[in-house]
Amino acid sequence: MNLLTWLYPFGRETAEEGRFTVLRAEAIMKTIERLELRITERFPESGLLGVCQEFKLVAVRSEELARKLEGPIWPVRLAAVLASTLLVGLVSWALGQLVHNFKFDASGILHLLQTTESAINELIFLGLAIFFLVNLEARLKRRSALKALHRLRSIAHVIDMHQLTKDPAFLLTKNKITETQHSPQRNLTRHQLMRYLDYCSELLALNAKVAALFAQNTDDREILISVNDLEQLVQGLSAKIWQKIMILDLSAE
Repeated sequence: MNLLTWLYPFGRETAEEGRFTVLRAEAIMKTIERLELRITERFPESGLLGVCQEFKLVAVRSEELARKLEGPIWPVRLAAVLASTLLVGLVSWALGQLVHNFKFDASGILHLLQTTESAINELIFLGLAIFFLVNLEARLKRRSALKALHRLRSIAHVIDMHQLTKDPAFLLTKNKITETQHSPQRNLTRHQLMRYLDYCSELLALNAKVAALFAQNTDDREILISVNDLEQLVQGLSAKIWQKIMILDLSAE
């Protein structure tokens, strides 16, 4: 065992590894498609079906984007390398001219001191420019990933909106509650309501899994934080749904 393997034992994935330790995008997509079919069969006229269909489109685009972000953006990388090489070459040429024209006398030393002060400022700006160019690809990837995660976050809130009016208390005490003119329509049976809430919970869980594709092969701090925030949001929304499911389940006993 060499030092690199000792320090980083997960650096290279073997043929036996990765089946149950890596999220497979194709498996997530198949699960989303099957969930769409299940919603279609049980609630063909519901708004939840439309949400699921749009979520599937967003999931496909997000998966494609996450796959593209794993590899390098060659035009940006080549442009950054070329620009950095030109900047370093320009500085090297300027230093060469300074050394070539330098004279060991009073005026030459004075000129060297003035040039050194100016060169320090130029080197600082050069370092900032190279830093900007080197990190340009990472910033572009981060911007694309955060935009996709924002879209997934919005869909999570839309899913939550579809379950807000699905109140199990009304179903269990429907003979004791007087509906008003603006009361939402509640025509689902107990079993249908449980399935509806369960589908909402599954959509939220799949939403988090699609978001996790962006964090699976990156160490970008902002992307990881955004994915973690989305997962916490989904967990909170799912907890509310499962409270309703538990109420319905306990009422049957």
